[in-house]
Amino acid sequence: MESLREKTANGLFWGGLSNGAQQLLNLVFGIFLARLLSTEDYGMVGMLTIFSLIASSLQEGGFISALNRKREVSHADYNAVFWTCSLFSLAIYLTLFFCAPLIADFYDEPRLVPLARYIFLGFFITSLGIAPRALLFRNLQVRQSSIVAFVSLLLSGLVGVVMAANGFAYWGIATQTLIYVSLFTGMNFYYAQWHPTLPIDFRPIRQMIGFSSKLIITNIVIIINTNVFSVILGRLYSPHVVGNYTQANKWNYMGWSLINNMLQGISQPVFAKTDQDRERQRNIFRKLLRFTAFVSFPLMLGLGFVAREFIVILLGEKWLESAQLLQWLCVMGAFYPISNLFSNLIIGRGHSGTYMWCNIALCLAQLAAVVFSARYGMGVMIQVYVAITIGWILVWHYFAYREINLHLWDVIRDVSPYLAITLVLVLGGHLLAAGITNIYLSFVVKVLFVGVSYCLLLWVFRSTIFRESIDYFVHKRGFVSDQS
Repeated sequence: MESLREKTANGLFWGGLSNGAQQLLNLVFGIFLARLLSTEDYGMVGMLTIFSLIASSLQEGGFISALNRKREVSHADYNAVFWTCSLFSLAIYLTLFFCAPLIADFYDEPRLVPLARYIFLGFFITSLGIAPRALLFRNLQVRQSSIVAFVSLLLSGLVGVVMAANGFAYWGIATQTLIYVSLFTGMNFYYAQWHPTLPIDFRPIRQMIGFSSKLIITNIVIIINTNVFSVILGRLYSPHVVGNYTQANKWNYMGWSLINNMLQGISQPVFAKTDQDRERQRNIFRKLLRFTAFVSFPLMLGLGFVAREFIVILLGEKWLESAQLLQWLCVMGAFYPISNLFSNLIIGRGHSGTYMWCNIALCLAQLAAVVFSARYGMGVMIQVYVAITIGWILVWHYFAYREINLHLWDVIRDVSPYLAITLVLVLGGHLLAAGITNIYLSFVVKVLFVGVSYCLLLWVFRSTIFRESIDYFVHKRGFVSDQS
């Protein structure tokens, strides 16, 4: 048990450090690329995003979670997953290659034909690394996974900036993606110390397909949830509008994925390893829930608070239209890691069917709301989308209550202090900076006021999560215990 606590604490530490460093790199590269490229360049790539992501979900097949759920895993299991994902991904890529003209016709943009065929290579390359990535994930080797992601992002980002600076436009973004997935795949093999073998035995796939197939469907549903605006906007509006949404959504994703990826690396394995002890699992879940709220609310609501200053200072006035979109998306982003923590609990408990149907219902509700609200403008459409996403946490809670007897009042009690403090500080920062006309000074005042005041208030109120986080950094003591 002590080993599990240490792995969880170290996983959170390395996950946070890695994702923080990655987001810093994304920030730097994003600034350079946004200043070098146009909204149309981002719009060209944004139109293809949903196709790449759906294809990637099909080639992953939910096998990482399926391997994580198995009590005992052998080389034959990983080998079967490698060959299944690789061969299936090759077939999907060839299908998309020949369907590229249809995609271009849908958007009425002939330049998408060669770009699509180039970008779609990325998901096939990614499929080659699924088996070694599953091995690292199952064994909670977060430090190794963090190094892989950081190095891949650093080198690919440099290539993307250099290409953009030399006039390659959206081809620079596409090449950046391909180099990232190539490095990511190769380094996963290096750290996992695993390689595929012949002959191929597909029998282990039959044991996992019942669980993993539901995750495939769910991943596609989640992708539709996340990227439905890119498709609708691409159909109804110009690449300029799509580019503004893509830019806003990119910064929102960078924010909430920092928290989500930090938890993703440890939550499913920890829940899977403790699913025989409901009380201990409930205590661990509540501890992770408080930690998520402690980090997510100030980070995401704070980003929404300074969205205008952030966009203008870092990207320039030409991206100002994306600032208001970013504000609303950040409200959703503040709650998204909490929603994902609930869903990871359901997967960790082995209920991929519940996970699938819950996400399908969410997708249908959001699609219906988007179609209905589209007539009232893009702003209203996004607000409705955000409201439904946040409200769906109640549905996730219902299933969590059935699994580990987690009461709604306990959830409210765990997250509300951090939400209340953040909202009060955002309001105070708004009043404090109301008379400041210099955009740089306004940004600094808002960030310092909210950040410093948040830490001081948590110290004064003797927040356990805050003090334990500091204690871990100072003494490297285990963060997640089996006590609430």
